[in-house]
Amino acid sequence: MTAKDPRIVALRRFAISITALTVVGLTWLGFEQAYATPVVAVLTAYLIELTLETIEARARRRPARYRGGATNLIDFLLPAHITGLACSMLLYANSEPWPVIFAVTVAIGSKYVIRIKVGGRPRHVLNPSNLGIVATLLLFPWVGIAPPYQFTEWIRGPLDWVIPAVILVSGTLLNAQLTRKVPLIAGWVTGFAVQAVVRTAIEHTAMESALLVMTGTVFILFTNYMITDPGTTPARPWRQAAFGVATAATYGVLVYLHVVFGLFFCLAIVCALRGLGLATLSLRQRRPGQTTVPVSRSRPATAPATARVNVTSDGAPARPAPAAGSADG
Repeated sequence: MTAKDPRIVALRRFAISITALTVVGLTWLGFEQAYATPVVAVLTAYLIELTLETIEARARRRPARYRGGATNLIDFLLPAHITGLACSMLLYANSEPWPVIFAVTVAIGSKYVIRIKVGGRPRHVLNPSNLGIVATLLLFPWVGIAPPYQFTEWIRGPLDWVIPAVILVSGTLLNAQLTRKVPLIAGWVTGFAVQAVVRTAIEHTAMESALLVMTGTVFILFTNYMITDPGTTPARPWRQAAFGVATAATYGVLVYLHVVFGLFFCLAIVCALRGLGLATLSLRQRRPGQTTVPVSRSRPATAPATARVNVTSDGAPARPAPAAGSADG
C-alpha cells in the first residue's frame, strides 16, 4: 500500500475538503453548531478507533494497523477524522455534545462489531457515519439534522450558487477519478428524479418542490460524499447503479409515508438489506465438510498467494491480507 493508492489519495482529499468546509462553515457560511462540537467529535473518533483497533489487534495477535510511522498513523485515522466531522456537521443538538459523541461512537464501533464475511474476509456493510446519525435520530428525538440553509446562511448574491457548484464539481471529480462511483451517483440521481415525478403524480403535489431538493447543498454533499462510501457500496458498475436506484426508491417510499429525515434512513435501510443479502449468499456458498480451498492441478500448491486489499471505515484501505494460518481475518 503506497501513498499513490487511489483510496489513500481519495481519503486525504476528502479529509482536507471536509475540514476546510467545517472551518469555513463555522466562521463564514453560518454553521449553527458550537465551535467545540467538531473538535470533540474528532477527538472521540480518534480515541474509539485507536482503542478498538488495539483491542482487535491484540485479540488476533497481529500488528495494529496504525503502526509503521507517523504517515501510516495519519492515514489510518483519516476515516475516523471524516466520520467525526460528518456527524458534527450534519447533526444539530443545540449546545449538547453528548448526542454527537454517541453518533461518532456508534459509527466507529459498527465497523468492528457489525461485519459480514465477503470472499472469506469480514467486512463492515453499514455506512458508519450514516448509521451513527440514524441511531442518534432514533434514540434522541429532540436531536435533529442541521438546517440546510446553514451552508449559505451568511452569504448573499452569486455565492449562493457558487458554493454548491464548487462542492458539486470537486465531489464529482473525486468520485470519477478515484472512488469510481459514477454509476452509483447516476443511479441515485436518476432514481431520485423518477421517484419525485411518480410520488408527486400520486399525491397531486408540486413536482417542482420535489425536484428542487436536488439543487440543495445537503443533497450534493450526500450524493458525492456519503452514499458513495467505497467500503459499504458495490464495486461493479451495474450493481452500483442498482444500489443508487434502490436508495432513491426507498427514499420515495419513506417520504410518501411521511417519515422525516428520509435521506439518511433510506441509505441505512438499503445498506442493511444489502448486508443481509451478502450474508445469505456467503452461507449458501459454504459447503458442509469443506475446510480447504481446492488447488488447481495446473498450478503448484505452494505458489504464493496474491495480496488482497481490504477496505475499512468509510473506504479506508487496510493492510494486505495475511498469509494463510494467520489470526488476522
